[in-house]
Formats: sequence, structure tokens, C-alpha cells
Amino acid sequence: MEIDKAIRGSDDRRLKTKYNNAIYVIQRALALYSIEEVAFSFNGGKDSTVLFHLLRAGYYLHQCEKSVPTLDTDIKYPVRTIYFESSSAFPEINSFTYEIAASYGLQLDILRQDFKSGLEGLLKSTPIRAIFLGVRIGDPTAVGQEQFSPSSPGWPSFMRINPILDWSYRDVWAFLLTSKVRYCSLYDKGYTSIGSIHDTVPNALLSMSNSPNSGEKFRPAYLLSDGRLERAGRVKKSGQSPVITNGLKNAEKRSGGMLTASIIVVGDEILFGSVNDLIGISLSKKLHSVGWRVSQVAVVSNIIDSVAEEVERLKSANDMVFIYGAVGPLQSDVAVAGVAKAFGVRTAPDEEFEEYLRHDIGEKCTGDKNEMAQLPEGITELLHHEKLPVPLIKCLNVIVLAATNVDELEREWDCILELSESGGLLTLAEPLVSKSFTTTLYDVELSQELSKLCLEYPDLYIGCYRRSRNGTLVIHFDGKDEEKLQAAANALKKKFYLGAFKELNYIGKL
Repeated sequence: MEIDKAIRGSDDRRLKTKYNNAIYVIQRALALYSIEEVAFSFNGGKDSTVLFHLLRAGYYLHQCEKSVPTLDTDIKYPVRTIYFESSSAFPEINSFTYEIAASYGLQLDILRQDFKSGLEGLLKSTPIRAIFLGVRIGDPTAVGQEQFSPSSPGWPSFMRINPILDWSYRDVWAFLLTSKVRYCSLYDKGYTSIGSIHDTVPNALLSMSNSPNSGEKFRPAYLLSDGRLERAGRVKKSGQSPVITNGLKNAEKRSGGMLTASIIVVGDEILFGSVNDLIGISLSKKLHSVGWRVSQVAVVSNIIDSVAEEVERLKSANDMVFIYGAVGPLQSDVAVAGVAKAFGVRTAPDEEFEEYLRHDIGEKCTGDKNEMAQLPEGITELLHHEKLPVPLIKCLNVIVLAATNVDELEREWDCILELSESGGLLTLAEPLVSKSFTTTLYDVELSQELSKLCLEYPDLYIGCYRRSRNGTLVIHFDGKDEEKLQAAANALKKKFYLGAFKELNYIGKL
């Protein structure tokens, strides 16, 4: 069978893995349902073209397990094919669909109703129980689906089968070009994701800027470098709800205008006392230096649910959450999966991130699938910087740091600052001002006056600590307003005898 031979003869290990997984899903479906009970929804697009040829190969291999044919032509492709014909479809899509049907001897069930009504009528008049769909992660309808997913409530009852659910844009084109099969001609004219004639234009990222004035020309779809932008050629409909941004949430609504951040450390080694966490201390100081208040530093175990619970709790209470530790390929590296669960999304392959990993650690990877490239679906933004070998991961208001020590944090923080100055990643404010005093007074002597001071200056942080059990007491003031901070310190001094406090250091603007 030409498709199977082409893929198995390829040097693309990733494509082979994707192919084998899709074929397994197809063969599994053919084992669960009779051929009369399955159908294939074809729409002429690149994804359904891939699935059509996968079904041909999958059915061929499924039959080969039962008997050994003498020729490929001994096995005919019998899966019922449904085509929803629409007046708003591109003429090229219709033409390509009918050409495929003629070339492969398909008997198309052509439906001219909307998808839901057409399915209702089809399922009532046929024994169909399952339908193969060319849905991929990233498609608007893919959220919440698995490779086998029952239809949604309110829809006619059938099993949705999604063999290419985990395929990326790169995988689709690798398959089409390796298999050397035909696809709709629109893809050679710069279209990367085709909807209706009313909402689809060529992808501007493929525009040939030096083209003649006779008309703008575009490179073919398979040359799009960032597959996440395949839908950039879809025109937004008027009245469409605004897209959720990856920026700060309610930054101006925090009391006193103070931006707050929380830090989550994932690591059993810290909870066991095997390792000292120095990154959290350093990160807190860095956040203070750009006017951010750290509301909490939490250490959680290497358990997905523990990470998810902490992220879910802190992401809504802070402008930004930083998380580090447990980022990698090991079974204990659960930070990214925990973030995904906190936002209620699945992890999905990110081909751009995988390309960075391939260049950075490709020779060290022994498996066909790089689990580190599985990122939270639909909410992930990659933070690129030339000094970073691999981009940082940002999921709405959660930033995943890859640092494993203070030196690595220094590099990542410098990049975050530069990105913030140019793109508004973090709001950079005036640094917090600090002042510290030591005193020989006892805690009980100070407690009442410090409580009053906290009420008088609610926008200042006033805290006490001892560096050792028998050491002197340190009183620490933090705030945004240097004059107010000095006034609070002077007010405290006036309550006690001269010389009761000794200024430890004047930190000023950190």
C-alpha cells in the first residue's frame, strides 16, 4: 500500500510515531465497529485529506491481518464518506472533493443541510454509530475531546473518532509531502486554514513582499514556520468576543496600586530538607526591585494535584504567579501538567517549543516523543529571547521558570526585564523602599505600638524577626513611599527612649 510504504520509508521518526498511533486508533475503531457502522466526514481541507489517506492505509492493514492479498488492488476502501456541501465553500474545495471521489471510487453522501441537521437525518436512516473526524488539538472544537469521544449533549448520539487529535501543523504537512498525495490547490496560494469564502484569506505571514505589482503573491502553506499561526488567515467576525490575553489581570485594582506576585516551588527535595531553596529568596528580591510585592512563597510536592491546587488558588489572588522546579522529562516533573490542570485544559504538543528542544537537547533524547513539548492547550505563550536557548512558558498570568539555580535565574530574570520593557510582560514600577532597625527592646514592649503603627500606615509592611534565638530584634519597614516610610519609623522612635533603635542599614531602592 503506497501510503504505508512512503511513511515507513521516511527518515522522520516523529512522523512515523504519529502515523503508527493514528493507524492504531483506526484499527481499534474497525475492531469495535463493523464497516457499516462507521463513516468519515470529509471537507476537502488538509486535515481531512490526511485522515482520508490514513483511513485507506488503516483499512488496508486491518484487512491484511485477516488475509494476505496478492496485490494492493485486492483491497478496496469501503468506508462511507460524508461531504457537507455549502454555498459558502470555496469552489476549489468542492472541485478537489469531487476529484478525490472520482480518483478513488468513493460514493459520497452529499448533504446540503447544516452539520447538525444533516447528521440527525443521516444517523436516522443508516446504521452509523461512529464517525472519523479530522479534528486536531488547537481546533475550536477540539477542547475536551479524546481520540474516542461521545458526541456532545444536544447532538445526535454517535462516537467521534479522532485519529489525528495530537497531530501538529508540521505533522500534517510532513505526511502530505512525504506521501506525495494531492491536496487542495488553495494551500499553494498561501491559505493555511480554510473555512468559508466569508472568513478566510491567505495567511499574511506567507506574503512575498517583493512580488510584482500585478497582485500579491504568497508562499505555499507548508512553508509557514510557526504552525501555531495557521489560523492567522481567518477573518474575525464583527461582534466577536475579545480574545483572552496573556497580560496582567486587574493590575490597577490592587489596593494602593501595589502589584502582587506569588512564587510556587515544586520539589519534594525541599520538603525533605535535602536542598535549600535559594531561588525563591533571589526572585523575591528581584520582584521587590521592580515594585512588586510578593504575597506568598509556597513549596508543594511533586504531585500534579498539589501543583494544580496551589496554582488555582494563587492565580486569581495575584497579578502574576511564578513557578519553578519539576520542569523536565522525568516522571516527577509535574509543574507544567499541574498548571494545565489548574486552568482546566489539557496538555498538547507544541511544535515550536519542540523545535527549540530539538536544537538544544535533541541528541540527548532517546525516545520518539519529547514529553517536555506537551504544553497547556490554548493558553500558552512562549517568551522568546536570544539569550535563552529555550523560551520560557507563560500561561495567562503564570510564568514557568526553567531555572535550577540562582545563576540561571539571573539570566532568565534579565530576559524577563528586557521583554517587559519592550512588550509589557511585567509592569515595571518604582522599587520598594526598605529600612531596618535593631533594638534591645523585648517583643512584648513593642507589640502594642507596632500594632497601632500598622493601623496608621496600612500601605506599609512592618515586620519583626530575630536572626538567632538570643539575638537582637530586627524591625523592618517596606513600602512604595519613602517619605511615608520615614514618617512611620520616626513615629515609632518617639514612643521609646532615645537610643532604643539603631539603624541596621538603609537599603533604599533595591
